[in-house]
Amino acid sequence: MKFLSSDHATIPVQALRAEELEGVLDALPPAHAAWLRATGFGAGIGERQMIADEKGGLARVVVGLGTADQQRRKRFGVAEAVQGLPAGDYHLETTLDGAALDEAALALLLSGYQFDRYRAAPEGAPRFAAPKGVDAARIEAIATGETLTRDLINTPANDMGPAELADAASALGQTPGATVEITEGATLLERNLPLIHTVGRASGRAPRLIDLRWGTTGPKLTLVGKGVIFDTGGLNLKPGASMALMKKDMGGAATVLGLAHMIMALGLEVQLRVLIPAVENAVAGDAFRPGDILTSRKGLTVEINNTDAEGRLVLADALALADEERPDQIVSFATLTGAARVAVGPDIAPFFSTDDSLAAAVAGAADSVADPVWRLPFHDPYEVMIEPGIADLDNAPKGGFAGAITAALFLRRFVEAAPYTHFDIYGWQPSPAPARPKGGVGQGARALLQALPQALNL
Repeated sequence: MKFLSSDHATIPVQALRAEELEGVLDALPPAHAAWLRATGFGAGIGERQMIADEKGGLARVVVGLGTADQQRRKRFGVAEAVQGLPAGDYHLETTLDGAALDEAALALLLSGYQFDRYRAAPEGAPRFAAPKGVDAARIEAIATGETLTRDLINTPANDMGPAELADAASALGQTPGATVEITEGATLLERNLPLIHTVGRASGRAPRLIDLRWGTTGPKLTLVGKGVIFDTGGLNLKPGASMALMKKDMGGAATVLGLAHMIMALGLEVQLRVLIPAVENAVAGDAFRPGDILTSRKGLTVEINNTDAEGRLVLADALALADEERPDQIVSFATLTGAARVAVGPDIAPFFSTDDSLAAAVAGAADSVADPVWRLPFHDPYEVMIEPGIADLDNAPKGGFAGAITAALFLRRFVEAAPYTHFDIYGWQPSPAPARPKGGVGQGARALLQALPQALNL
């Protein structure tokens, strides 16, 4: 996603806070001010009014940013106001600055997002110049990474299998300085990645581990993304209604690939590694079973009490592999538990961290980049809930309490050498919102990106 070059002649889009309205009306040409008053324009968030010039063309668009309370309750208000503008080239005029201006700039680009792989997008969308005072290259990198995440999640599983997810990573691996290694099928067993192979072996599409690297200097940052391209639940088969959104079960993988694009495009001085276990949890004669006891890469044994708790299994091997290099930070993203949605709903990404400094940086960054997160605890007394007695670990503790926490505690068992942070994301916008149409969406990536310079001393 790109802004227009600055030499384009563009139509002004004047964005006003509600408290600025009267002062702006007094400064506008009398005819423009009279038109706004006559139409009842109040600068409410998302409100828009177009003003014609003397020849009947579009002279100016005035949009509302609302009151402070409206802004608190709705992100990306500018996107709501500019959505559906006539085709043309525009620029933003506003008194916003700092983080609020960056949010508005990102909203301008994301307001144009459409998933058009299977249906042609309407022609004649508005285009925007970069607002004065923003780092246009940074905003473009973030918007492009978010677009990659959304496109991957929105693609149905018939066109987004483990191979296609690997292809997406390989395309990103064309970035100068990047490399991608793919481990596929039975080779996973040869390389001691047994849980990834076990979860994916029942599918007609072979499981894979995707391993992308970029950068040779700076702190080591490893991102791990859950890449379950479709989850039937396995032998603990999901009801049909619960499978409807399972194309998004690779949302963690999509998020780390989008974040990797942002990091590489911005040239952060890190040694980046991205690990994605890409599998389909299917049903066949060789599917793993409830009651099986599996041995992980780390050597920990896992009793399978529900084959629908497969995401933590594939992540376990990937996390153990990541930890062997002792990176400075390991961060995982996964659409892991329904309990996380019950706790915080679809709009907030709960996260867990063994590093208080990183956690504070992420929480502090979230508001400034309009990417809400909430820290939940690695509550040690709940460890007993994931210990079945017959094996080291239980992949699906009974009782239903603290499901997001017990899943995070399970994952933490596979990371010992590095600080570890885990995001339990939803990856889906259930109803349209400004800059976020219904469908796949990135969560937590922008907050982490903003926090990395502080957390890694870049």
